[in-house]
Amino acid sequence: MVELLAPAGNFISLRAVLENGADAVYFGLDDYNMRANAKNFSLSDLPEVSKIAKDYGAKTYLCTNIILNERLARELKRKMETISSSEIDGLILSDIGLIEDTVSHGLEAHISVQENVTNSFTLKTLKKLGAKRAILSRELSLDEITDITKKSLIETEIFIHGAICMAISGRCFLSYGLYGRSANCGDCLQPCRKNWTLTYEQGDDDVVNFSDVDDERFIITGSDDGSYRTNFFSPKDMCMIEHIPELIKSGVASFKIEGRARSPDYGAMVTGVYRQAIDSYLENPSEYEVKKEWMDELSGVFNRGFDTNFYFSTPFETSEDNQSRYIKKDIGQVVNYYNKVKAAEIRIWDDLALGDKIMIQGQTTGSITHTIDSMQISGENVNEVKRGCNVAIAIDKKVRHNDFVYKLVERNVND
Repeated sequence: MVELLAPAGNFISLRAVLENGADAVYFGLDDYNMRANAKNFSLSDLPEVSKIAKDYGAKTYLCTNIILNERLARELKRKMETISSSEIDGLILSDIGLIEDTVSHGLEAHISVQENVTNSFTLKTLKKLGAKRAILSRELSLDEITDITKKSLIETEIFIHGAICMAISGRCFLSYGLYGRSANCGDCLQPCRKNWTLTYEQGDDDVVNFSDVDDERFIITGSDDGSYRTNFFSPKDMCMIEHIPELIKSGVASFKIEGRARSPDYGAMVTGVYRQAIDSYLENPSEYEVKKEWMDELSGVFNRGFDTNFYFSTPFETSEDNQSRYIKKDIGQVVNYYNKVKAAEIRIWDDLALGDKIMIQGQTTGSITHTIDSMQISGENVNEVKRGCNVAIAIDKKVRHNDFVYKLVERNVND
């Protein structure tokens, strides 16, 4: 059975993805992973991460996938004993020089997409070095993945959803060149997502365009000031929800969701949708069908528009910004939860009404989305409440004191 591997940027995200069906989680350690701007976990957090995951029967993989200089490599090697004693399952490595140390400490060695694994010969070598799994390059087609996986002596893993980098397997120097902040050390400021102005020298008429795309307006648009603007550095997000059967038939061991720097509700929603799709197919392959609500739900959280990346063809569509249908508005905090009546008391600082969709997030709660169908103030049913009061809402799932409450507000399409 294929593993569903979900991202965790903090303890709230960890709970959120586990509650929504992740078979395994991957997460970063301060200073050693490709999401330096995410909250990440400290070395002392690892036993708690491991314990929480084990309560859900899930596996745990620690990302140590930056390009390691001599100092960082030595530091990580010294910390192997502590990492191993935390009882996590494995390390995601971008440096094959640490495979031996990883395996000798009883940890699985998974090779990062940063290694740009594109053929079965590399996988054969990684097997000899002791690796258990390799995350295949995101530039491979589904046919190539299937072929490589059939020949592989170790497990393979692929990305199925989330942000795609403009550079091959994420190796990019744009952020470093502009800001001195290295993407390869996890500190990318994502200048590729900006709107760029394109200029060219007069007399460059010998430039030849070899593109096989007939309509090139998606790349460059003219402006009133005579300049040209483009987002050609910024690809759409990957979304493979409509192709679960083909992915499962490829034989890969793990489906990976990108998004350690994204919010807990993103992790919860995306993990839950792919859990449903995978389970639905495995339960009855012959009757499987893609549900419209899956794509609707995925479109409701942060996204830059969707594409299938390189799985079926070379992607060419670009994306300007977040295209989700909703934005989160901070409106309150949980005061108490009453188990007997299944109700939460919430202190609110914005208006609330029946039918509003809210999101409640906390370190133990994870991320819960709920549509309000019952509210009371002082035991009396109400249809709406104004800011500055406490209100009780009926909610079956347990929430906790000090959990954050957000209202999902439909985004104006013109924003």
